[in-house]
Amino acid sequence: MPKMKTHSSLKDRFKITGTGKVKRYKAYKNHLLSHKSGRQKRVLSGQPLLAAGDVSRLKQGLDQLR
Repeated sequence: MPKMKTHSSLKDRFKITGTGKVKRYKAYKNHLLSHKSGRQKRVLSGQPLLAAGDVSRLKQGLDQLR
């Protein structure tokens, strides 16, 4: 039986905290930033925790990141 591999796109999009929670990035912060206000860009820079229901879906793909 081969090893389970981490899904390549997931390892850049999510981070696992020390306590095992999953942090995500917000959308709309990659390009076309010149017309967005400073406040909007500041708020989008935060990294909120992923909802518990979504964590269970991602657990298999993120298994190797721990």
